Amino acid sequence: MVRKRRKTTPLPLPLPLNLVNGLVIILSATFCTLALTLRLPGMNLDGIGPHWLLVWLVVWSIKRDLLQGVVGGIAVGLLQDSLTAPHPSHVIGLVVVGLITGRIDKKRLVAEEFVSVALIVFCMAALVEVIMALQLSWMGDWPFQDIWQRLPQTALSSAILSSLWTPVVYYPLNHWWDRLRAISQPD
Repeated sequence: MVRKRRKTTPLPLPLPLNLVNGLVIILSATFCTLALTLRLPGMNLDGIGPHWLLVWLVVWSIKRDLLQGVVGGIAVGLLQDSLTAPHPSHVIGLVVVGLITGRIDKKRLVAEEFVSVALIVFCMAALVEVIMALQLSWMGDWPFQDIWQRLPQTALSSAILSSLWTPVVYYPLNHWWDRLRAISQPD
């Protein structure tokens, strides 16, 4: 007689752990928001710095579903718009990033952990810069040709720096969420 293996469902986290997890999420997003204003040596390539909120969004939404990724994109997009000019909006590009990373097949694609996440950050940073260029073109405030001549340099600089600095956000948050998952799994 063959015994069927029962699928175990994770136990809900106790309230204090949920509160601590919420605090970790808020503090990490705040750290990334404040890091946008820093320009330390090694964090700047041709006047472009890492896109910290994009890195946070990819790291956060890679572990969640589509709707949570979109909500995360809206939240960090509004945070970034509050620090910069609201036009063009960062919300559109970051919602697209949250949507795409929320839909990624986590078991298949994120097998190599950091390498896959860094590659996703690289591609998403380039995509966000293209979306920003499209918005700038549509608004008509800048000459069309100037926007598209500067785009490859801007997109590549942002993508390289963001993917290289991904471990600063990825490792602590991933370690925390792995510990939470281990606590919530029944023996």
